[in-house]
Amino acid sequence: MSEATVSRVLNGKPGVAATTRQAVLAALDVLGYERPVRLRQRSAGLVGLITPELENPIFPALAQVIGQALTRQGYTPVLATQTPGGSTEDELTEMLVDRGVAGIIYVSGLHADTTADMERYERLRARGVPFVLVDGFSPKVQAPFISPDDRAAMTLAVTHLVSLGHTRIGLALGPKRFVPVQRKIEGFVRAMQDQLGLSADAVESELIQHSLYSLEGGQAAATALIERDCTAIVCASDMMALGAIRAARQRGLEVPRDISVVGFDDSTLIAFTDPPLTTIRKPVPAMGQAAVRTLLEEIGGTPAPHSEFVFMPELVVRGSTASAPGDRNRS
Repeated sequence: MSEATVSRVLNGKPGVAATTRQAVLAALDVLGYERPVRLRQRSAGLVGLITPELENPIFPALAQVIGQALTRQGYTPVLATQTPGGSTEDELTEMLVDRGVAGIIYVSGLHADTTADMERYERLRARGVPFVLVDGFSPKVQAPFISPDDRAAMTLAVTHLVSLGHTRIGLALGPKRFVPVQRKIEGFVRAMQDQLGLSADAVESELIQHSLYSLEGGQAAATALIERDCTAIVCASDMMALGAIRAARQRGLEVPRDISVVGFDDSTLIAFTDPPLTTIRKPVPAMGQAAVRTLLEEIGGTPAPHSEFVFMPELVVRGSTASAPGDRNRS
């Protein structure tokens, strides 16, 4: 474009096509230039986004999708992150409400913890603050929920591993009090019953290991499952899966020759690990956009049903799963 055209856009002068004007503004944004004050969009309001720590790459990915969707609708996202020893969810909520947010989106918050007091959300509703809850569910809260189908995710993982000849399949996941964990257990147990004829008791007592949602947690859980002769491990996050691969290597096992590993999330860069990780892809774009759409309907006074919107994950097969090894001494 000519300098004159760009100048007319920057100075708010007429005689420039709308598409050209948008192209110039987009180029400004991409190149990192600050828009002149008169060209900045007025925000329709602030929307709070409360997430857990950002160490797990799935949370920044979800925050980015939600933030972009809010910005497209003229809202300004305000990201509030919980950190160990830092602000609690309740404190972050108060901070956002005090700043007059139009609504709040909670990601993997206390609504996912079956031991938490759900009255906090009813008190928030009584104050007239619209909100949407992502990744977790409670029948005690009247609000829209956005979730992946955790049970179906486990069916996908087990079906894939059984097709490769695995019969000793372990599940590594977080603390049992969380709703997504309970649902993954239900899906895993049912799939193991249906496809391998195992009893629920046998699966729960031998093939499920709880730990922390971290690389170290995955390593600890996988170590326990490997000692129980598992030839494949399904993990409840990609970070846990990387820990499982580390645990296997520490015992002199190769992934996937000696043991197969499946992750969950399909976080950024997971396709480039060694080996590239087979994982269950959480439908982050669809979930993030649905969370924003649902919240804006709440803000606009045409609320969606106060029920759960469930999104189907998909299996992404890469290099960390292979045919089950023959019987061999694992000691």
